[in-house]
Amino acid sequence: MTRSLKKGPYVDERLLKKIAGKKPLETGVIKTWARASQISPEMVGFTFGVHNGKTHLDVLVTEDMVGHRLGEFSLTRKFTKHGGKMQKELEQKKKEAEIAAAQAAKSSASDSKKK
Repeated sequence: MTRSLKKGPYVDERLLKKIAGKKPLETGVIKTWARASQISPEMVGFTFGVHNGKTHLDVLVTEDMVGHRLGEFSLTRKFTKHGGKMQKELEQKKKEAEIAAAQAAKSSASDSKKK
């Protein structure tokens, strides 16, 4: 459910105080624990260090993010890839194929220079 229009968007007041009168490029990372705070148009360009429960992840706010919550861009769970031995073998073969392709391209480029 969305927040009532009568109440307006929830934007943490402390965040607004931290960015008031400052320029986005000159200000460093602004640390915050306010994951529930909505991103307002004044925040565009600033970099926020949003806490994910363990560390602060840097989030550069763009125009597309306005209206979303800060917590949406600081994931709390770390994804570990699926698969076990079979996945490792497939990745190893893929890596070897890339290396072979790079060497072939390099040798063909050096042959064309010699001519």
